[in-house]
Amino acid sequence: METEELRVVFYSHDSQGLGHTRRNVALAHALVNHLPGLTGRAVTGLLLTGVDNATAHDKPEGFDWVVLPGVAKDTGTYEPRNLSVGMDHLTNLRSGLIEAALLGFHPHLVVVDRHAWGVQRELQAPLLRLRAEFPQTQIILGLREVLDSPEAAAREWENLGELETFRAVYNHIWVYGDRDVHDPVSSGEIPAELGDMIQHTGYLAAGRPVGERTSGMSRPYIVSMAGGGSDGVDLLTAAARARVPHGYRHLVITGPQMDPAQVQRIQTVASERTIVVNAVPDALAEVLAADAVISMGGYNSTTEILTTNTPALIVPREHPRQEQLIRATALRQVGAVDLLRARDLTAQAISAWMRRAVGTVRLRHHLNLSGLQTAAHLAAQALTAAHPLPSGICGQGALSR
Repeated sequence: METEELRVVFYSHDSQGLGHTRRNVALAHALVNHLPGLTGRAVTGLLLTGVDNATAHDKPEGFDWVVLPGVAKDTGTYEPRNLSVGMDHLTNLRSGLIEAALLGFHPHLVVVDRHAWGVQRELQAPLLRLRAEFPQTQIILGLREVLDSPEAAAREWENLGELETFRAVYNHIWVYGDRDVHDPVSSGEIPAELGDMIQHTGYLAAGRPVGERTSGMSRPYIVSMAGGGSDGVDLLTAAARARVPHGYRHLVITGPQMDPAQVQRIQTVASERTIVVNAVPDALAEVLAADAVISMGGYNSTTEILTTNTPALIVPREHPRQEQLIRATALRQVGAVDLLRARDLTAQAISAWMRRAVGTVRLRHHLNLSGLQTAAHLAAQALTAAHPLPSGICGQGALSR
């Protein structure tokens, strides 16, 4: 007897950077790798994203992209990224596309990254209708382990409206972090009254696919990077100017979203034995081979670093959000990374850290890095409870955790 496939939808609003989509892609790979063995069912799905170049990421087999018309954030408000229409028009268009995808695909599982109702509440009506028509669908809000300062996070939850509506739509909240490093409930970033919905996964770190190293940089070398690069010019300018330790080379990855004029500026100031490239297919592959890494403190870049023994200096963005600073501070306190504040950022400070870091290793085995595997087990538990397997079909350990 043929078993019905499990249909999964991942949503990310994506106004700046690729962090939300990268988390969802990593989770999609994990579900494809683990759910068939846990549930006895194949997995297929949709990746909804608001950034067109997200499709360059390697989607797992059985998944396809749905690219929504883009939005951009300007001085705290959203506006159309490309279309010459009003924001209300764009929101209605995006909401209609989301609803068509959800109701047409009829997913068993929906995972929403970070923003429960999406941009300007575009997701609320589609999710309410999905809940009404397909009540067994499991709907998950996925949150990185740090949201922002407690005050800023409280304002975001207040803007969601009544928590009763949230609870009526969502089944669980997955927190993508190690509770012993940072607990967003204890810090006040997640309301305590939602505590019964929370499931901590650990960092979405171990098990991410690693590609080929393509930079051609000869070893030993140091790598500096800033995620997508849209806000990394200050860090990478200082890093490029830094004096590289004798016998080492320095790879600076500006990121595909950095303005070309800023890339040119960084190339102009680069010191001896420093090579500046716009992008590489897989930054993790470069970090694994490096002797030291300098990075901003975004979730994906940081968690990928945590899977290695490479010493790391995190220089977090501190405005307009405190997220990266909170993350880097917590990880420094448990000995996982070093921290350099933006106010102390100079080429001399980077040079001094490079000299201390090369030739050392940083062990991180005390951290919970198994979030991808744990998320697959949590998904299997939710799905097998809501959608029981046909008689005679039994997954391997679907309810073992």
